[in-house]
This record gives sequence, structure tokens and C-alpha cells, in this order.
Amino acid sequence: MPTIPWSYITEALGGLALFILGMRTLSEGLQKATGERLRRLLERGTANRLTAPLLGSCLASLLQSGSAASILVVGFVNAGLLSLYQALGVLLGTSIGTSIAIQFIAFRVSTLALPAITLGVALSFFSRSRRLTYIGRLLLGAGLVFFGLAMMEGACLPLRESALFTEVRRNLLSVRFFAVLSGALITFVTQSGSAALGLVIALASGGAISYEAAIAMVLGEVAGASVIPIIASLGGSSTAKRTVILYFVINSIAIALALVFFPLFVRAVRLVSPGDALELKIPSESLDLLSFTLRPYVARHLANAHTIFSLATAVLFLPLIGFFARSADAFLPTRRSDHEARPRFIDNRVIKTPTIALAQAWNELGRMVQIAATTYRELVSQFHDFDPKLAANLKEKEVVLDVLHRDISHFLIAVSREPLGPERAVEIPTMLQLVNDVELIGDECEDLIDYLLRKKEERLHFSGSAMGELIEFANKAGDALFLAERVLLEDSLESHTELKMELAALEEALQKSHMQRLKAGRCTVVAGLLYGDMIAAFSKIAQLSFSLINQKRGLTDVSSHSRD
Repeated sequence: MPTIPWSYITEALGGLALFILGMRTLSEGLQKATGERLRRLLERGTANRLTAPLLGSCLASLLQSGSAASILVVGFVNAGLLSLYQALGVLLGTSIGTSIAIQFIAFRVSTLALPAITLGVALSFFSRSRRLTYIGRLLLGAGLVFFGLAMMEGACLPLRESALFTEVRRNLLSVRFFAVLSGALITFVTQSGSAALGLVIALASGGAISYEAAIAMVLGEVAGASVIPIIASLGGSSTAKRTVILYFVINSIAIALALVFFPLFVRAVRLVSPGDALELKIPSESLDLLSFTLRPYVARHLANAHTIFSLATAVLFLPLIGFFARSADAFLPTRRSDHEARPRFIDNRVIKTPTIALAQAWNELGRMVQIAATTYRELVSQFHDFDPKLAANLKEKEVVLDVLHRDISHFLIAVSREPLGPERAVEIPTMLQLVNDVELIGDECEDLIDYLLRKKEERLHFSGSAMGELIEFANKAGDALFLAERVLLEDSLESHTELKMELAALEEALQKSHMQRLKAGRCTVVAGLLYGDMIAAFSKIAQLSFSLINQKRGLTDVSSHSRD
């Protein structure tokens, strides 16, 4: 049995590179043609369990990658834009989107690859119309996909005569479980289900792997595509982690069922697919790289196998996503957090009852203030011993503040459209400003975390006196924030006038001693600039805290006069 010439290996790798480049170019063309419309649609249309997978499939088709789509969904979950229930529906649809991409690849129009590349280059580089330029990118990507696939298939022809590959096929890929693992590994390495399936199609078309092994590797692509979002969720919210783990569990169950009923699955694929996948086409002496394939129908069979599996999984598990979402705590117990990235008190169903709605909004605002105060306390502790894990946790809390800022603002604007008495109507503008100020405090805390991280990474040194003065100023600014917390939550009547004067005097003294150290050369310019940024951030937090106090007390005074 002859060995594989090095030229075939380089040709296969070059074909795979062209294929991946083509998929990326095709994806860019589609995204530019559709703009941000699909992303906005994703945010608005995921509440329904039927539209969610449809949007997921559209997103995967747009990106030409179910893996990229699933990673984007994880980002939406981390940002609080999607719940676990919504995200599971969208993720089930991403596999269908990958099937659409594979169906496109399997249509075997390789003879049009070079004309498509030629026309695509002409439109992309010489057209003055933006729309024609995007169409050119689309054609260029499609041509590269088919040309790369044809190169891979041609390079895979000698594999069927290779001793090494014959042993792999006989001892490893003949076992369905290992074939599934091989497909998952290829998907994970290429980070693209479409690229992995393109490689499987090339191997099967060239006769390098058996028909049954190729179908098992198609199932493996789904497993590999389920692992990729798990990696993307590391460091994310607990909701994102639960979502991707449940998605992996669902796909694992579906793959297990497909392996149990594998003969029936293969029979169904053959039933809906054209031609005989095992039919061999004898190569002629004048072999055309772009039109020849040893097994001309196997690509359609593999594409149909992926489509049948994806649709069956969606039909089987879509009615159960509510059960999975409700049972997430039992399946995946985690430490209860008071800082989940979604509202806990406000409920859009009570908007028609403004009195109750405003009470809910005040409770949510109080929770927001507590999160900001907790974030600040933990932030100040970082001065003594910087902990990267705690810093990541603090950034997650800032994301919670962003989500609450958005959702409370939308809720209050909706309430403002309802009939309100004058004493309650005046609350809404003030509450909107309060919510905005609390979110700005969170932004300043995030900036301070970045400053501390930069200080550690760049090994910037603050003198003992400089650090002592900065911590003193931070503690005093914290006193202002904690007073604002008591005013908002407990209607505290403590005066803040003296605290405000102390902060102003302390900041002035801090700036003066800082300039003296710079002039004396006891502080580098880079460290000095960072030190100044930190002073400004703590000062901004104090100013926002006093603003919270003044607004809340002003609103209390207005309400008292209205009642009188």
C-alpha cells in the first residue's frame, strides 16, 4: 500500500484553508448585506418557542457558522438580553442554520467555482456600488468554498490507498462512538461546524472513509459544536453556563438516541437522498479537479443526515425547553446570587396599575444601589491584595447594573404613559436620573478595577504615603456612597454637608501632595497619570453619591408638599 505524497497533504491543507477563507468571506458578505437587522430581530423575537429556533437558524446562516452563532448567543445571555429559556430555543435553531449552510455546499456546483471567484473579485474591487460590492464578496466567498472543497476531495483520493488511513478506518472509524469523537474533535479544532463537515464530505467523497463512519462524524460535528459555547461561557454568568451545559446535555441525548437507532437513521437518510451514496465513479484519464468526485452523491446524503438530525432534535426537545429551564436549579445547583443580570421586582404585567408599578421600581432601584455599594466595598479591598477572580466578579456586577439601568428605564417610561396623579408623576423623571447616576457609579468602579489591573500588570509603584492618602480618600468617598444608600433605602436624615466639605478639603490636599511628589521625582510620569485618573474616579463617585442624596430628599420634600 503506497504512502501519501507530501504534495497531496499540502493540497488538502490548502483546500481546507481556501474553504475556511471562503466561509469567512461569505459570512462577511451576508452580514454587510443584512446589517444589524437580524441582531435587533433576535433581541425582540425570542420570547416565542417557535420563533426562537427560527431566529437561531437565521443567525447561523448569516454567520455561516453554528459555532459563531452559539458564541454570540452566549454573549446575549451574559448581557442579560436573553433568558435561559429563550437562549435554549435559539441554540436549537443554530444547528438548523448549519444544515442550511451544508445543504448549500452539497449542491455540487464546483464547475462554477472559478467563474464565481472571477465575478466576485471584479464586483468587490471595481464596483462603485456598495450593494454590488457586497454581492461580489458573497460570490467570491461561495467560489472559494467550492474550489477549496474540490481541492480537498482531489487530495483525499489517495487516502483510500494509504496503509495508515486504512488501519485508522478499520480499527477506529469502524466503531461509531470513535467516529463521533473524531467528528467532534475536527469541529473543535477548526472552530467551525461548516468547515468540519466540508472536510468530512471531502473524505467520504474520495472514498477515504466509509458511508456509515461519515454519518457518525456528522453527529460528532453536533457534539463538537456544543462544546465550543461551553468554552465561550467560562468567566461568564451562571445563567450562561447553565444554558450551554443544558444545550450540551440535549445534544448528547439526541446523539445517543441516533446511535441507538443508527440503522433506522441511515435508512431515513437514504430514503430522502438522491442516488446511491456508495456508487463509485471511475476516474478518466483526463481528470478535471473541479468536476470529478469518486462518490458523487455522498455529499447530498451527509447534508441530509445533518438536516434530519437537526430537525428531529428541535421537534423532540423544543416542547421540553420550558421543563429544562425550570429544572435548571435541580440539574445544575449553584450558589444563589443576589446579583443576577435581570430585574427581580419589576413586572410588566402591573404597568396598568401605576401605584404598584412604581413601588416595584423603587425596590429594583434599591437593589441596584445595594449592588453598587457592595461593588465599591469589594473594590476598595483590592488595594491591599489584588485578586483577579474578585476583579472579574466585580465586572460581572457592573454588567448587572447596566442591565438594570436599561430595564428599569424602559419600565418607568412605559409607566409614564399611564394615567398618573401629579404627586406620582413627578417621581418618574427623578427615578430615571437616580437610575442613571447609580449606573454611572458602576462605570467608575469598573474604570477603577481597570486602573488597579493596569497598575499590577505594568508594575507601577505608588509610594507608601501616596497609597495611604489615596485609600483615605477612597474610604471617605465610600462614606458618601454608603450615606446615599441609607438615604435611598431607609430615608435617613443624616446631614451630608460636613462630609462634602471634608471630601473637598481632602481632594485638594491629595492633589497638592501628588504634584509635590511629581516635581520631586518621587513618582514617574506614567504612575502619576494613573494616580490622577484614580483620584478623578473616586471624586466622581462622591459627586454622584451627593447627587443621589439631593435628588431623593428633593423628591421627598415635593411629595410632602403635595400631600399637604
